[in-house]
Amino acid sequence: MATLIRSKISNKLSNAATSVSNKSQAKVSGMFARMGFQAATDEEGLGFVACDDLDYDHRQGLQMDILKTDEVGGEGGGEIGGDGAAEGDSHYQRDSTGPPPSSSKDGGVCDELAAQDKPQITAWEAGWNVTNAIQGMFVLGLPYAILHGGYLGLFLIIFAAVVCCYTGKILIACLYEENEDGELVRVRDSYVDIANACCAPRFPALGGHVVNVAQIIELVMTCILYVVVSGNLMYNSFPTLPVSQKSWAIIATAALLPCAFLKNLKAVSKFSLLCTMAHFVINVLVIAYCLSRARDWAWDKVKFYIDVKKFPISIGIIVFSYTSQIFLPSLEGNMQKPSEFHCMMNWTHIAACILKGLFALVAYLTWADATKEVITDNLPSTIRAVVNLFLVAKALLSYPLPFFAAVEVLEKSLFQDGGRAIFPDCYRGDGRLKAWGLSLRCGLVVFTLLMAVFVPHFALLMGLTGSLTGAGLCFLLPSLFHLKLLWRKLLWHHVFFDVAIFVIGGICSISGFIHSMEGLVEAYKYNLHD
Repeated sequence: MATLIRSKISNKLSNAATSVSNKSQAKVSGMFARMGFQAATDEEGLGFVACDDLDYDHRQGLQMDILKTDEVGGEGGGEIGGDGAAEGDSHYQRDSTGPPPSSSKDGGVCDELAAQDKPQITAWEAGWNVTNAIQGMFVLGLPYAILHGGYLGLFLIIFAAVVCCYTGKILIACLYEENEDGELVRVRDSYVDIANACCAPRFPALGGHVVNVAQIIELVMTCILYVVVSGNLMYNSFPTLPVSQKSWAIIATAALLPCAFLKNLKAVSKFSLLCTMAHFVINVLVIAYCLSRARDWAWDKVKFYIDVKKFPISIGIIVFSYTSQIFLPSLEGNMQKPSEFHCMMNWTHIAACILKGLFALVAYLTWADATKEVITDNLPSTIRAVVNLFLVAKALLSYPLPFFAAVEVLEKSLFQDGGRAIFPDCYRGDGRLKAWGLSLRCGLVVFTLLMAVFVPHFALLMGLTGSLTGAGLCFLLPSLFHLKLLWRKLLWHHVFFDVAIFVIGGICSISGFIHSMEGLVEAYKYNLHD
């Protein structure tokens, strides 16, 4: 009898303890669910196993009821992974702000954690990067835009600066969402993440594919333009030599073949400051020469009328000179004070607008209707060769950056996308590139050469690229994503701006694309030269 009573009492105590444990576990789970914590994927768990050298059996034993609080995590979590995302139980991350799951086979999360320890940049350094992107050597095509647009072309230089500054800001706004406390939390990391969020849940990967295709087209077209401008400049610098523009392009491409062996941009980055300084010197020389001929400026040639057929091409040229949205999410994520991003965008685009407008106007006033697609071709032969050689050196040293970026996008989407990759990995287990992977890189260099040889028209290619991908990445997609993700929080004037930019950008993109294609067909049909 006593044994029976003792057994019943023991069962009741056990049931009560289990009930209390389940209730407390449910409360803890509910509390963390309200805080935004969610279980990580198996891929993330495996990544942390590789990163922290924890054995599989131990991690399988981790349960939610032993989840650490911040105080306990400072003692126990520090033994596991140290600071940051590795602290505490690595099965949980807040608001998806932790490292995104990597598609690499192993060590992907380790790479993301290591990236958190990289030194961050100041607002001035971020502004320097944006300035390099929007005030590169493609500014040399802006006087040609004034030739076909007159004062309206100058207005478009200002208008494009304002719109690109605005769309850059709203693109970054799409990276954030408000938590329950009304604080902005960064829940996305890239342009692709924003696109995927807009297309979820029906087509969660469609937006990313569209952005990747647009990025690849723009990056490859940029490489082609560097080859085209190199051949153009060399041909016009030495017109007496029996070497055609296509032959100069082939020679330039031969010097670019080592780009196929690039593993990172560390070697290339050493030349970036030199390239920028050389471009600054070239701009100063061109403007100085133009100012020396100020008495002959043709103010009467600047009209309010436009060339209806060629002006849409000018729109693409202007838009392409402002493209920087591709890398803005990464740039803002690496800033020490992300709150200074808006201020940085303001002063960089104001400076770009003033310098581009003055450069385009002064150069056009000097040569008027004789303005060529690349303005340095108008310089006297005595100084043209020197200036063009500097420009060719800058173009060749600038080529590896978009080439390497295009290769990375292609490799990640086609060869390193985990189980969804279309082709096998092009890297060996030791990280070295396979022979056929190297052949594909060389093939991309050769492809840029073939395009430059068969379509050697700088302004038309620049207008086509600006109309096709520049307008899409700078005007259409940011405004569309802003409306989709933040519709309930937008004020009426924000909605008006977004819709207006989308409509105007769409019209300019379509018209610029059609006229650029017509110009290329006409140039190819009648064998016209720049």
